[in-house]
Amino acid sequence: MSSTVGRLANAGRVLTWEPGRGLVPCAHEDDQLLIADSWLVSDGRVRGLERHRQRFFRACIEVAHIPQDHLHAFWRATVRELPRHERWFPRVELSARPRAELRLRIRPAPPQGAAVRLWVWDGPDPRTAPRRKGPDLACLAEVRRRASTAGAGEALLTTRSGLVLEATNSSVLWWEGPCLCIPSPGLRILPGVTADLIQESAVRFGTRMGHRRRRVADLDGSEVWLVNALHGIRTVSTWVGTSVVAGPALRAPEWQARLEACAEPLPEHG
Repeated sequence: MSSTVGRLANAGRVLTWEPGRGLVPCAHEDDQLLIADSWLVSDGRVRGLERHRQRFFRACIEVAHIPQDHLHAFWRATVRELPRHERWFPRVELSARPRAELRLRIRPAPPQGAAVRLWVWDGPDPRTAPRRKGPDLACLAEVRRRASTAGAGEALLTTRSGLVLEATNSSVLWWEGPCLCIPSPGLRILPGVTADLIQESAVRFGTRMGHRRRRVADLDGSEVWLVNALHGIRTVSTWVGTSVVAGPALRAPEWQARLEACAEPLPEHG
């Protein structure tokens, strides 16, 4: 099978896990999404896969008390199903029907970006479960649509008092002199796998780090990153609708290379 034919065959597949049968084609997709997690697979290599697994398992157990043996069997089947060639952005899901249901969605990866125009969302934080990925994806997509209308590629969420939280699908990091800064963990933010990998790299290379509570105006002139599993690091090239000036992307290329070096081959058997 050629890579093009294989890509077309895999694109858009949605599979449901059934005990005793494994992953089977999904007959219905219109129910509520409780949990989701996704990662980039590039020619069979992925960053932080075990971290994605742990985050997904924790959320499934917390929300729906899914037995661990079911989760492990689903995960093994998922890893076996993932394509080993070209770029993919699969997503595992826990959906709500009369009973909770585990799914795998195999999707081609969107193009990777290095820079992004950022718009500050002008309403209250719309998320209902900010520390879990999944239940708020629809409302965040609407915020991102508003950002697109404003001429930006992403939207930044803030607290009622204006403290920086995160973007609709990315963690936010920035530089204050030699210090790599992260929003305070006491704020309502999603634990980001890619942000964690970057922080580990900072420890390994002796880079200063700090948790900060900052408003948008405090980031004027700073190198600001939006980081996630798909893109790795994207630098904020323009702040849309504010007087804040984006700082030059001096460190991003080196750190993106470090991040890409974290990618490991997919396990053979899950």
